[in-house]
Amino acid sequence: HAHLVVRDDQLALYGFATEEERDLFLMLLGVQAVGPKVALAVLSGGPPRELLAALAAGDAARFQAVPGIGKRTAERIIVELREKVAEAPEGTAIRVSRGDDPRLLARDGLVGLGFSLPEADELLDGAEGATAEDLIAHALKASRS
Repeated sequence: HAHLVVRDDQLALYGFATEEERDLFLMLLGVQAVGPKVALAVLSGGPPRELLAALAAGDAARFQAVPGIGKRTAERIIVELREKVAEAPEGTAIRVSRGDDPRLLARDGLVGLGFSLPEADELLDGAEGATAEDLIAHALKASRS
């Protein structure tokens, strides 16, 4: 499992043992003031399950223990990621909601167009498509009929 970070002056390839680690890395990159170096430092602070549990519990001290993370950054990580993490019972897979899920993107797009969340969900129930754009187009056609 890998992730490529493209910058003006470099290409950096980051590798992970599990998809869970990569997903957590990508979530951390979405937090303001957290770059790849800090995200890797957070990941080195423990197994993904423990880090996700710390997020769900709001344990800022756990993140402050990571070199390069102060109180504000730790709190920002928790505030921005807490709702994206669903705590799973012991022994089950951890569910991480990813920002690139086409159905979630389509739902957000429909809400942005003025539909309520229940209306958007209802329109997407019968929608077919692999991309958010396809799903939105199908949902809008269904809303006319």
